[in-house]
Amino acid sequence: MHLKIITHEKVVFDEDVDAIYTKGTDGEFGVLKNHVPLMASLDIGVTKVIQGDREKYFTTMGGVFQFKDDEAIILTNTAESGDEIDVTRAKAALERAQARLAETNAAIDAKRAEAAIARAMARLKATLNN
Repeated sequence: MHLKIITHEKVVFDEDVDAIYTKGTDGEFGVLKNHVPLMASLDIGVTKVIQGDREKYFTTMGGVFQFKDDEAIILTNTAESGDEIDVTRAKAALERAQARLAETNAAIDAKRAEAAIARAMARLKATLNN
């Protein structure tokens, strides 16, 4: 089967794969060859791709997953390959977001801080597996 991961700016991944595991808004799911057609909204998380005996990991920051006729497409605002993520920058972003959320006196947008934490954690998770 074939997978394409596409952002507004570029095609992040465009190759044949054996399996796809990703995180939808209703939970994690996997797709193998000959799966029934499927469309799902994606959450902030990590998409795992299996190609033979290799595994690749990508962050997917929301978006849409579509599968039909052994063709999968992920349309997302942001996607990064785990081996291209700057770990130091992701850790710093996580620490900043956690500090903002911990400030009880500050007038912060808690949802924004929680989303920043989720993005940073997804980036770190994708790097750990590469």
